[in-house]
Amino acid sequence: MANADYVIYAIKYATMPRLRRDNFVPADPHDDASMPMDFYVWLLKSPQRSILIDTGFGKEMAARRDRLLLRCPIEALAAVGVQPADVADVVLTHLHYDHAGNLDKLPNARFHVQDGEVDYATGRCMCHKPMRHAYAVEDVVQLIQHVYSDRVVFHQGDSQVAPGVQLMLMGGHTKGLQSVRVKTQRGWVVLASDASHYYDNMMEGRAFPIVYSMADMLAGHRRLLAAADSPDHVVPGHDPQVLQRYPLLEGDATGIALLHLPPKSL
Repeated sequence: MANADYVIYAIKYATMPRLRRDNFVPADPHDDASMPMDFYVWLLKSPQRSILIDTGFGKEMAARRDRLLLRCPIEALAAVGVQPADVADVVLTHLHYDHAGNLDKLPNARFHVQDGEVDYATGRCMCHKPMRHAYAVEDVVQLIQHVYSDRVVFHQGDSQVAPGVQLMLMGGHTKGLQSVRVKTQRGWVVLASDASHYYDNMMEGRAFPIVYSMADMLAGHRRLLAAADSPDHVVPGHDPQVLQRYPLLEGDATGIALLHLPPKSL
């Protein structure tokens, strides 16, 4: 079967303030410029299927972690003509709280995850508070419940969800972090997720501070660029610049970027 061309929507659903020094290793303690973090889920659509990449978090988690929730990321799918029950496949790039909540809102979905991520999120590393800080135990437990109801698809390394949608095991940020390579009308686009939080992480070769393997994270920056048709085909996981660089869906006040279209000239 030939690879389908997908349209890709980057759906912003939350934000938080940060400083530049918070986002890089090594950090410059004098760099107090603003560098906020935006939160996205990504929807892939072809004539045959809709695939959701990550599931975000909800009101309770936003309050607990002091994030500004702008909308429910699952309800926001309606802006591009998709209802939660229509989603048959969800790729969880990793199981951090901002990528793996709201699983109960997708009643018909299968969840695609790496073996190494579930090992990491349920094993001995979670005995250490710094390593489990970005996980929410209720999200992890809910995923394991779905394992027992045959709704989790495990992958070990690079894999494929559907023609034109490829998983890339990256590691680095977490043990089982995966990015997603997608065939579009403009070529192969790579959704980095947290393999590169910001454009500057990968373009400057500077790690983000939450890291399982520094070596894998830095190598991952190069792999992202090699897997895409050009540097303009790599989309970082949390950068507000995504909404500045790409055309936006008309009529959506919060921001939905059209990643299957070329970036705008800035």
